[in-house]
Amino acid sequence: MSRPLTLHPDVFFSSNTFERDIARRLYRKVSHLPIISPHGHTDPRWFAQNKPFANPSELLIQPDHYIYRMLYSQGISLDALGIPKNKQSGKMADPEQVWKIFAENFHLFRGTPSYYWLNYVFVNTFGIDIKLNGKTAEHYYQIINDKLTTDAFLPRALFEKYNIEVLATTECPTDNLQYHQQIKDSGWSGKVITAFRPDAVIDAEHESFLHKLNRLSEISGLDCLHYPDYIEALSQRRTFFKKMGATSTDHGHPTANTADISDTQANRLFNRLTHGTVQADDAELFRSHMLFKMAEMSIDDGLVMQIHPGCYRNHNKHVFNCFGRDKGADLPNATHYTTGLKPLLDKYGNDPRLNLILFTLDETNYSRELGPLAGHYPCLKLGPPWWFHDSPEGMSRFRRATTEVAGFYNTVGFNDDTRAFLSIPARHDLSRRMDCAYLAELVAKHQIDEYEALQLATDLSYNLIKSSYKL
Repeated sequence: MSRPLTLHPDVFFSSNTFERDIARRLYRKVSHLPIISPHGHTDPRWFAQNKPFANPSELLIQPDHYIYRMLYSQGISLDALGIPKNKQSGKMADPEQVWKIFAENFHLFRGTPSYYWLNYVFVNTFGIDIKLNGKTAEHYYQIINDKLTTDAFLPRALFEKYNIEVLATTECPTDNLQYHQQIKDSGWSGKVITAFRPDAVIDAEHESFLHKLNRLSEISGLDCLHYPDYIEALSQRRTFFKKMGATSTDHGHPTANTADISDTQANRLFNRLTHGTVQADDAELFRSHMLFKMAEMSIDDGLVMQIHPGCYRNHNKHVFNCFGRDKGADLPNATHYTTGLKPLLDKYGNDPRLNLILFTLDETNYSRELGPLAGHYPCLKLGPPWWFHDSPEGMSRFRRATTEVAGFYNTVGFNDDTRAFLSIPARHDLSRRMDCAYLAELVAKHQIDEYEALQLATDLSYNLIKSSYKL
């Protein structure tokens, strides 16, 4: 039996009618604001080439680790889902069969944010009005596949339909940004910019560290196995990224540790990492030093600095060895900010030229360290809940843990941080709904007036993210 698929207009709002009415009024004012997406991992090639997406599975399942990690947790192999292996050759999984597996297991996502995001896409992007399951899988696949062949579903058309004002991708310093250049040369009005992500050329424990350094040497014309040239090359690449539209850098280190060491010490450390066996303590010290150096460079060139620490990346060794990075096996670690950031803040914490946005997977830290830090240091702002916490409950906990000590204006609004292009409006809609629900609660308790809540809802949905990322 096919059941109807609808999105309730009051989803995520309070069951308290007084609060719900306030949330409705706030949401009506912000629901159609343009989307600012200042940090994410969509492929710039989509917008440069503007070719049709191949099929529903390639578009909605295979780029989205939220989806296939859940299926994998229930014993469904990544091979069966068509996730490409390292150095894969030969025939890939049949996309229709991949979709059938996904549809038959869609019930696994009930109660998760992915369930809302996906249903939002099915209703608002594809106009589907029955629920997805094994019996409706073929119906879904045919509707979506047919629409993907039309001009209205080309990447640029969807970008415009979604009312995206700015979309940032993320690239390594060794990337030549050819697709960004193609976008600039095309005359298309959509604004797709890059962000500078140097982890692979900073983390000596990254499996491609030396390879990336050699590539950095090629693209910069400098000897990047020589520390002074290496630093100069990173500075040059930042300048190039900024010229190509970047307004931010991003750093996904295991910790938030920073270290103020001399150039002589850094030179010796770099030589050990590039000409010998990498020791874990040396790799951590160098990452800590380079966060410090990246802050110095941000002061000089004005790029906003994001730190996404506390992630044990590629925890599943088998999946990493077979399929590579970013396959849903990144897990939270306890993270310390007060002590880890102290060397950086001692030197630059009061410098108005530094703009540093902090993220965490360790949400126990919000009230203990992050809220108090952002509530004091002028350079610090709090990024929104990320990865496991970019969910209704995670967003609610974030506001409750940070607002009283840091306020709203030491946060930066929402960013979606996604590889799944079609989920972007759904993710922003969820965030706007959760903020409206929280603000409605404050109004109902007479902590703020409704006109203040409306201003806050607008700022949290649009203004703060735009100003924080200099967009």
